[in-house]
Amino acid sequence: MSDLDLQEIHDFMISIALKAADMITSAHPTTGAAGSKINSVDLVTETDRAVEKVISTSLHEKYPTFEFMGEETYKPGDVLTPAPTFICDPIDGTTNFVHRHPYVSISLGLSVSLVPTIGVVYNPFTSTLYSAILGRGAFLNRTTPLPLHPPTPINGLSNCLVAVEWGSDRSGNDFAVKHQTFAKLAARKEDGGGMVHSLRSLGSAALNLCEVARGGVDIYWEAGCWAWDVCAGWVILKEAGGIIVDANPGNWEPRVEGRRYLAVRGGEGQREVVEELWGLVQGRYKVGA
Repeated sequence: MSDLDLQEIHDFMISIALKAADMITSAHPTTGAAGSKINSVDLVTETDRAVEKVISTSLHEKYPTFEFMGEETYKPGDVLTPAPTFICDPIDGTTNFVHRHPYVSISLGLSVSLVPTIGVVYNPFTSTLYSAILGRGAFLNRTTPLPLHPPTPINGLSNCLVAVEWGSDRSGNDFAVKHQTFAKLAARKEDGGGMVHSLRSLGSAALNLCEVARGGVDIYWEAGCWAWDVCAGWVILKEAGGIIVDANPGNWEPRVEGRRYLAVRGGEGQREVVEELWGLVQGRYKVGA
């Protein structure tokens, strides 16, 4: 990593994200025109594919020895290696995109030795840019440090706003773990629940991580998303003082490609709230196992 000019790479990644953003904001998607992958809620558009092509081509021209992993070109069996690897979701929040709900982002990360090292997350509809380099802090729109305010103590789940997502897998063990845990998080403490302030399902893993980083959401609990959904936001969150552990109880050192994540904002009480939430998880996710 010492041989890489991380600042130069970071700045180039931002320039590519800003360039690709125009393709997203000028598109006119419709729910009827969107295709699907595994089912009717796992959507993809021609804009997803075109944006990834522009990003991957630009990155390869500038850094021909780096590897690339993108959502639209991923094939089963592809493995993240220790080599410097750009990890890209061209449109994180495709369902929002086709419904014209503006919670959408370009998620572009760099992994080195399997460690998320640079993160760029850009919402082209709100012109909101989150970015970070490992060991150098996280920023909103390049200049404002994250989190936006000094973090207050977390003081338990009952004081938390929690982000969750339904995902595209709507059956089987993992769906049962998900929706039963949602109910447990929301239930009264007298009924064995967490009595969280509320649950938010906003539709972009990358932006959810950034919301936790900036302090607008306290916790994000998720399984089923991929490295391209979280690599960029992972760096941003950790550089803002947050932590990421496994969504399944007991694992404090998840892999970026592990597909199960629990993110907690900065502030006193992180470990305690992780263990409290783990105590409410109804079963164990099999995805990523």
